[in-house]
Amino acid sequence: MIIYKCIISNDEMFSDTFKVKETDSGIFYEVEGKTVTRTEGFDDALISANASAEEACEGNDSATVSGVDIVLNHKLQETGFDKKQYMAYIKEYVKTVKAKLQETNPDRVESFMAEVQPEVKRILGNIKNYQFFTGESMNPEGMVGLLDYREDGVTPYMLFFKDGLLVEKCVRTSYDDENSFKGAAPCKMFELYIMLYVALRNPLISMATIQLSKAASLGSFRLASNN
Repeated sequence: MIIYKCIISNDEMFSDTFKVKETDSGIFYEVEGKTVTRTEGFDDALISANASAEEACEGNDSATVSGVDIVLNHKLQETGFDKKQYMAYIKEYVKTVKAKLQETNPDRVESFMAEVQPEVKRILGNIKNYQFFTGESMNPEGMVGLLDYREDGVTPYMLFFKDGLLVEKCVRTSYDDENSFKGAAPCKMFELYIMLYVALRNPLISMATIQLSKAASLGSFRLASNN
């Protein structure tokens, strides 16, 4: 999996699990999503064979949420702008991205500045069409993704400034002798839950002891067998 993060806030904005393409101008990544309804929550009884009935009930907290899957998966936070507010924000944002490019990719600065201006004008001209989303930390200086819908009025897509993103691989490279999945970079907790779900369905793995260890911050998920 490839995760795209804001270069300012380091928040995850989207991943390549979605349909991603560059726009014709080359200034944005366009990410297509779906509107979904989910039941969120985690049943603690699944990882405690000795949980009492009362504890099991308490562990079954869940809630139904609806929204665009890009937003839900990456915990994007909705914000709002009028034209004047967006102009003030984007002026500072472009200045920050330019400074980052001068440090990391100076050959890109001139083309970035030339390409971004007409796109900002287009956004301002259609500002009522967009919903605005920051990363999870809600850093006011970070990237703001733009949400709009296709002509069918049903299919959502989001626009993210390409030059304002870091690209990070998130992969599990091996399953070692100690039953540890090891990855090259940190993954979101929902990925760990998926792996837990797979383990629970595998009769060869005893789930008496499950460790979501601190190694998860290094991309590891440990299943401790207790046969």
